[in-house]
Amino acid sequence: MSEETEGNVDSIIRNHMIWSMGAGMIPVPIADFFAVSAIQLDMVRQMSKLYDIDFKENQGKAAITSLTSSGLAKLGARAIIKFIPGIGSVIGGITMAVMSGASTFALGEAFKKHFETGGTFLDFDSDRLSKFYNEKFEKGKEYAEEIKKKQEDEKDAATKVAVDEAVAKAKAEVKAEITTENQIDASADAQTSIDKLKDLAKLKEDGIITDEEFLTMKKKIIEG
Repeated sequence: MSEETEGNVDSIIRNHMIWSMGAGMIPVPIADFFAVSAIQLDMVRQMSKLYDIDFKENQGKAAITSLTSSGLAKLGARAIIKFIPGIGSVIGGITMAVMSGASTFALGEAFKKHFETGGTFLDFDSDRLSKFYNEKFEKGKEYAEEIKKKQEDEKDAATKVAVDEAVAKAKAEVKAEITTENQIDASADAQTSIDKLKDLAKLKEDGIITDEEFLTMKKKIIEG
């Protein structure tokens, strides 16, 4: 198998693993099973196409079921948690996400091993591959935990960025508001000074104050 083909296979397995983790978060029991099963069937279909192996849906379902029966039992035991009102759906969803991802990863690796050695659906031996599947299932749990942690870290980072942007925007709006208010106050003060100067000039014209008094008072008004 070429490096390009192997890379494509690994990409198919990883993508479907992540999608299975998302399906495992579905809060409705049973619905998550159907969603994960559909994703796994699609993964095997794509892998078959890549290895140029004839794919029939009934054969694919049979092969998947025969290999994942032990994994489905594990999933089922954990899915019961979702029936607990309230927090059960949250805890169950997180647990199912990891287990669903691990099952899909192990399944993909098992079919990859089978197809690489020239195997088809006609000679698919679940007994021979079950040990390999179980080993990869445990590895898949570790892999799924890493992916989940990375997703949570990215979510936290995105939240922090959003909060920082919101704070910066709020500060800018407050600063702009203060600047506007200062401009309005400055404009009002300027208008007041003009009015005072006009009144002062009128007093001078009427002879009520002397030129010296006018200049002194004018200076005070200008200096504020």
